[in-house]
Amino acid sequence: MVSMNTLDSKYQDLLQDILDNGINKTDRTGTGTISVFGRQIKHKMSQGFPLLTTKKMAWKTMVTELLWFLRGDTNIKYLVDNGCHIWDGDAYHNYLKNSSTTLDGMYLSQDEFIYHIKNDETWGKKWGDLGPIYGKQWRKWELPNYSIEHVEYGFDNDSYVDQIQNLINDLKTNPDSRRLMVSAWNVGELDRMVLPPCHYGFQVYTRKLTGEEMWDLLKKKVGEERFKSMIDDIVPFGGGLSEELESYKIPKRAISLMWNQRSVDTFLGLPFNIASYGLLLEIIAAEVNMIPDELIGNLGDVHLYKNHIEQAKEQINREPFKNLPTLKFSPIPLAHFEHHKDSFNDLINELQPHQFIIEDYESHPSIKAPLSN
Repeated sequence: MVSMNTLDSKYQDLLQDILDNGINKTDRTGTGTISVFGRQIKHKMSQGFPLLTTKKMAWKTMVTELLWFLRGDTNIKYLVDNGCHIWDGDAYHNYLKNSSTTLDGMYLSQDEFIYHIKNDETWGKKWGDLGPIYGKQWRKWELPNYSIEHVEYGFDNDSYVDQIQNLINDLKTNPDSRRLMVSAWNVGELDRMVLPPCHYGFQVYTRKLTGEEMWDLLKKKVGEERFKSMIDDIVPFGGGLSEELESYKIPKRAISLMWNQRSVDTFLGLPFNIASYGLLLEIIAAEVNMIPDELIGNLGDVHLYKNHIEQAKEQINREPFKNLPTLKFSPIPLAHFEHHKDSFNDLINELQPHQFIIEDYESHPSIKAPLSN
């Protein structure tokens, strides 16, 4: 692991870029933003897990949302049951906009609304659903007109496409494909979504590891002394480490992920998005036995809400911690990913937020800022 944190400084540079070059724009929330267009942020996963250190991040909240996406869920009940409330406002505003149901002649407060989501199954099923947002598109993109061509292109269901399962299958069978993509931007269903996707798609890319990289992985797995004894036993006979690499299931490829985002709430949302796609990359890599390599975000309208400007200045002035944290699938050994049931979906449904542990995380305190819905 490289002992280096360059992610915070890249993020701080982006905040400063918006402050220096942003233009005033109106937005749907009425808050107002300063905005730039077309930026990119990159992170090498070998430098540590991409969780910013210049403010404390809500780790469990982020993990819960990603597992919710991967389950194909679009109802906030799973989120609120697990203490994640980032979608509460969107669901509540949808209720105020579309409901004629009142309590004693008055609409529910947001706290009352969430109470009913958690405790009233009928109410929660109706008003907790956000429409066909991320999870629906990732796991059940509907096919309006089934035909034989769908079978030919690998769509094994006559009503929907499971993009995540297809991605996993393709990575295992054709890792050099240039079609390793997942999209949430379903133009035919945008009007049914409470909020159209901000991060609307991602693509993965793999490469073969060099022999030196694989040997380093083997050394890390077996320890310095054991690795040296392997070399001593093999080299005099002109052999190689291929059998050992196979027996210890050392990965042969590295995998990178690039996501595309049309709208970027840079202070509250982007740190969350970076960590979320970093975790997604880790989960996919574990499933297909590859090493997480590079994380890249392509960013469209990159903005600061006007009620986040002072908070952004505070974060810019904080000194990043030297090291990023590490991620542990605990108590899930990585081998668990090789022994789950018939599909990736079976594995995801077993996983819980508490099983993803961040270790050695040092950070400055959190910085509060209002969320604009």
